[in-house]
Amino acid sequence: MRELQRLLNQPEEILPVREGRVVAQGISGDYLLRVFVDVDRDPPEVVTCYRTSRINKYRGPS
Repeated sequence: MRELQRLLNQPEEILPVREGRVVAQGISGDYLLRVFVDVDRDPPEVVTCYRTSRINKYRGPS
């Protein structure tokens, strides 16, 4: 839960998914933590989150 809060406060990357939804992501240890957030609500609502070891697959272009 602490890592989720840290990422939401200071994401390394925010990528659009569709209108009203973004994915905030950042490195956590050996994993990429991805958090999907509906930003068209007040307050924004976390839809789901997960961690993956497939960092290169999900990182945006450098």
